[in-house]
Amino acid sequence: MTKLNKKVKNIIDKIYPISEKSFQEIERLIEFETFKKGETFIQKNKRNKKEYFVLSGVCKSYLINPDGNEITLSFFLEKSILSPYSIRTSKNISNQYFKALTDLELSSINAKEFETLMIENIEIRNFANTVLQNELISKVEKEIGLASLTAKERLIEFRKKYRVLENIIPHTDIASYLGITNISLSRLRKDLIN
Repeated sequence: MTKLNKKVKNIIDKIYPISEKSFQEIERLIEFETFKKGETFIQKNKRNKKEYFVLSGVCKSYLINPDGNEITLSFFLEKSILSPYSIRTSKNISNQYFKALTDLELSSINAKEFETLMIENIEIRNFANTVLQNELISKVEKEIGLASLTAKERLIEFRKKYRVLENIIPHTDIASYLGITNISLSRLRKDLIN
């Protein structure tokens, strides 16, 4: 097993451990991609037929509001999985953008071929279902936080969930994710220092 494939296996096993035999089914489908910081690698309203693993770097999903501003939906860190294909696409068309916030190394798998593996292999199906469940939990937690927590409390929760992110990505992305302005974020950061 190559070093990069081992990274993919480690990501999978962290979510739902599968056997070497099951991983070999996935391994034969893996491709590797790299993107530079600032590069949007999935375009909204464009065809996308892949599942992705983040091997190194940080990226975000986002939409563009009517004023032309990027609204950050989620962050994806090293050793994680992008939102599943079934959630981020409709009829093979992406419903959001994904951008590299640092240099990014991904592995990808054709979503239809992965779906076939899910049908044929119970371990892979259980892994995929766990990914979907985790994505749903994450989205619900964010919605609840936006509706019920103060901006300060949301920043504290963000810091717990994404410990190092504040030091490596633009604060405008964090403010957008938290549903506040960049100026408000700056004030909150100063308040939390005191």
